[in-house]
Amino acid sequence: MNVQGISYEELAEEFGTPLYVYDAERLTGAVTGLRTALHPRLEVFYSLKANPNISVYATLRSGGARAEVSSLVELRTALTAGTPPEDVIFLGPGKSQRELTACLDAGVYAIVCESFDELDDIERLAAERGQRQRVLLRVNPALAISGSRLTMGGKPRQFGIDEEQVLAAGDLTARYRHADVAGVHVYLGTRILDAEVVGKNTRYILDLAERVAAATGIRLDAVDIGGGLGVPYFDGEEELAAADVADQLNPLLDKFAGAHPETRLIMESGRYLAGGAGTYVFRVRYVKESMGERFAVADGGTHHHMAAVGIGSFVKRNFPAELLTERPTGEVGPWNVTGPLCTPNDSVLKRAELPALRPGDLVGLRNSGAYGPTASPGLFLSHGYPAEVLVRAGRAHLVRERDQPDDLLRPQRLISPTDETAATAETAEGEQP
Repeated sequence: MNVQGISYEELAEEFGTPLYVYDAERLTGAVTGLRTALHPRLEVFYSLKANPNISVYATLRSGGARAEVSSLVELRTALTAGTPPEDVIFLGPGKSQRELTACLDAGVYAIVCESFDELDDIERLAAERGQRQRVLLRVNPALAISGSRLTMGGKPRQFGIDEEQVLAAGDLTARYRHADVAGVHVYLGTRILDAEVVGKNTRYILDLAERVAAATGIRLDAVDIGGGLGVPYFDGEEELAAADVADQLNPLLDKFAGAHPETRLIMESGRYLAGGAGTYVFRVRYVKESMGERFAVADGGTHHHMAAVGIGSFVKRNFPAELLTERPTGEVGPWNVTGPLCTPNDSVLKRAELPALRPGDLVGLRNSGAYGPTASPGLFLSHGYPAEVLVRAGRAHLVRERDQPDDLLRPQRLISPTDETAATAETAEGEQP
């Protein structure tokens, strides 16, 4: 098994295990394939929350992706990677004053506003600077469309402002002078593997954007149709083809773009762009049998890959897994593959069909490029985060160093009980009778 001609054994030997390996060709292929298939007016913004590694994002940016960020560090990541501020949007339901100020200072294209209180904060901060800051209203739609693994609309949510409240808000242009409300953002669901669902979502969102503009008087500088494109993780799931998405979206976008020639059309994508490009690689330490079932205990686990516990499912299902060690494999059978954590939940594979595993074997979890280490409890048992490697043009590059014990201890501060006792004793001695 190899990536761009480099075997996983070579990578493990050079960088140690566990580690994440990203294929730059898969990253650029995902973004260019999506951009080529979709309407030319639709811009693809990469959701850094899916994988905020700066080199992963820079690779996607080289393929034409813009940046959707949700924290101060993600904003700095996008800007450090050379993204023009006009290609950055900032969203999230609980933005701090520091984050809002950073958006104003950087001059990002738009802040996606998730509540009227937040809109008031943006108005105040922009007024203090004598600025106008473009804002997109995130609308929590009344509609919930089935077909996504996680539905984001049609329910009480911390995300966005309810559709009914937005439509009843009146003339927003008169109320806000410095928060330039000039667009709409809607996100109906995630992990969508059915192109028809994407089409239904988009049809509703484009209609809603026009209704919001008519009701509130705002311009439509931009309409963000969300995204939520999925990747297949489990048995029975099939890859979502960009061509099928284009068949559903392009006629809708063509009609909307004709009616709104100045409106910037935005699609967010995180999992779809990064997920398929990553493999989580770990090494088996021990094998054992317990009550008739076989276990392989590995050096990697759910502290690096919490998604392997089961995404949006009450029933544990396995990510696609492979034996990466090149050797005669023999008969395939069920294996439980677990990590080094002191919890029974640290199970990355349950009864997965694999060749007979041995100590020293490398195992890889595919489709692991999104929501990996940064979406996992990497500090549990103080193991820290793994190394991350990007393979580009046949060369392997370390793009995140593995946490070492000193890295984890450095931010901590030891307060010694003996120091406190000594200080109390000194105070007592100095007291006047």
